[in-house]
Amino acid sequence: MLVAAVSQTIVSPAMPVIVAELGGIEHYSWLATSAMLVSAVVVPIVGKLSDLYGRRSFYIAGLVIFMAGSILSGFAQDFWWLVIARAVQGLGMGALMTLSQTIIGDIIPPRQRGKYQGFMGAIFGLTSIAGPLLGGWITDHLGWRWLFFAGLPFGIVALVFIAKYLHLPHVQRKAKIDYAGIITLTGALVTILLATSWGGTTFPWNSAEVIGLYIAGAVFLALFIPIELKAEEPVLPLRLFRNSIFTFSNIASLAVAMGMFGAIFYVPVYAQGVLGVNATTSGAIMIPMSAAMIVVGILVGLLITKTGKYKMFVVGGTVVMLVGFWLLTQLHYGSSELQLTLAMVVVGVGLGGAMQTFTLIVQNAVDRRDLGVATAATQFFRSAGGTVGIAVLGTIMASRLATAIPEHLPAGAAEAMPAGGVSVNSVLDPAMLSQLPAGIAEAVRAGLADALHGVFIAAIPLVVVAIIAALLIKSVPLRDTLEDPESPESLESVESAEGAEGAGTEPAASTAERRLDPTTGLH
Repeated sequence: MLVAAVSQTIVSPAMPVIVAELGGIEHYSWLATSAMLVSAVVVPIVGKLSDLYGRRSFYIAGLVIFMAGSILSGFAQDFWWLVIARAVQGLGMGALMTLSQTIIGDIIPPRQRGKYQGFMGAIFGLTSIAGPLLGGWITDHLGWRWLFFAGLPFGIVALVFIAKYLHLPHVQRKAKIDYAGIITLTGALVTILLATSWGGTTFPWNSAEVIGLYIAGAVFLALFIPIELKAEEPVLPLRLFRNSIFTFSNIASLAVAMGMFGAIFYVPVYAQGVLGVNATTSGAIMIPMSAAMIVVGILVGLLITKTGKYKMFVVGGTVVMLVGFWLLTQLHYGSSELQLTLAMVVVGVGLGGAMQTFTLIVQNAVDRRDLGVATAATQFFRSAGGTVGIAVLGTIMASRLATAIPEHLPAGAAEAMPAGGVSVNSVLDPAMLSQLPAGIAEAVRAGLADALHGVFIAAIPLVVVAIIAALLIKSVPLRDTLEDPESPESLESVESAEGAEGAGTEPAASTAERRLDPTTGLH
C-alpha cells in the first residue's frame, strides 16, 4: 500500500522539471490522468476477478506490473513514453489499492478491522506529507528519474514477503468471466472520466469532444445494465445496491471525495496566489491537515474496535468536515496563514473520522463472496468523486475569475495593463508577478480570492450530502468472526428472497444454507 500510495505524491514536485526536459507542456495533465484513469477502470474488474479466482495471484501481479511501470517511467525518453509508463503504473496501482484493503477484510474480523483501517488511512496521510518533501529532495539532488526507481527496493521486499507468507484460503467458483460486462464497464468509465477530466480544461464543457464522450458513456451504461442483470457472475453485481448500507456508504464516500479533493486541490493555489507564499511553504500548509487525519484516523479505528460502533464516527466526521469547509469559506484576501492552517486541521480531523470507515462499513455488510468487488466499488466511488470534484470546482473557479479580477482593478488600470491582459498564472509565477504594476497584481490576488471563495462555497452542499447519507446508514453490529452477515441488510436477505418469490422465481437461499454449499467456499 505504501509503495502504491507514495507514487501518487512523490512525483508532483518534479512535474515542471520533467516537462521541461521531455516536452509536452500542452498535454501536462496526462502525466496524472493516465495513471488515474487506468487505475479507476481496473479497480472494479480486479475486485471481481479476485472474488472468483483468489487474491494472491492478482496481488502479486499488481505489484510486479507496478514496478515494471516504474522502471519504464524512469527510463522514459520522451513525453508520451512516460505517459504510457504511468498508465502501466496505474494498472498495477489499481490492483494494489483495492486488494490491500480486501485482504485485510479476508483475514481480520470486522470488529477488529477498525484499527487496521486506521493504519491504512495513516499510510495515505503519511505519503501525502512525506511524498512531496522526498520528491523535491530527490529531484534536486539525484534527478527526477530516481523518483521512479526509489520505490523499487520497497516493492521487492514486499514482493518477497507476499510470495512467501500470503496464503489465503480460497475455493475457486466455476463461472464464466463476464467479458461483455468488463468491456461495457470499461468503455463507460473511460469515456465519462475522460470527459470529466477534459471538461473546462483541455476542451470547453459544451465542446463536441466532451459532449460526445458523455453520450458514448451513456450508451455504454445503457448496454452495461441489462448485461449485468443477466450475467452469471456480473463484474459489478447490481444487487449490491439493494443493500442500503452499501448504497448510502458509497454515496457518502463519493460526496466526501468530491468535496475533499475538489476543494483541497485548490488550497495550494490559494496559499501561493492569494497569500503569496512559495511552493515549499504552500506544501507545508497541508502538513497539519495530514497529521490530523493520521492521528484521528488511528484513534477512531481503535475506538471502533473497542466499542463495536461506527455510525457516530462517520456522522461526526462529516459534520466536523462541514465546519472545516465553513472555515474555508471565511477566508478572503488579507487572511493569514494561521486561519488557513486552522481550517485545514479541522478538515483533517473530519476526514480521519470518516474516510476509511466507509470501507469497513461496506465490508461488514456484504457476504465474503462479494468482498472484493464491494471493496473495489468503494475505492472506485472515492476515486471518481475526486475526479469529478476537481473538474467541477475547477470550472467554478475559472468562470468566476473572468469577472472577479476586473472588479478589483483600480481606476486607470487599463492603460497599465500588459498586452494580452492578466491571468491567474501571474500570481503563481514570481517572474510574471514582478512585471505587473502593484495595483494590478493586488487586483489579481483579490480576484483569485473571490473565485476560490466560490469553490469553497460550492463544496458545502457536497459535504451536506455526505452527512445525510451517513445518517441514513443503518448501524449493524460489527461481526467478531469472518462469517457472512446475519442482519436483514445482508445482500442475500430475506427481503430480496421475498421479492424474488413475488416475481414467480425461486427464493434466494438463506445465509445459513449458502454456508453449506461447497461451491461458495463458505462453511
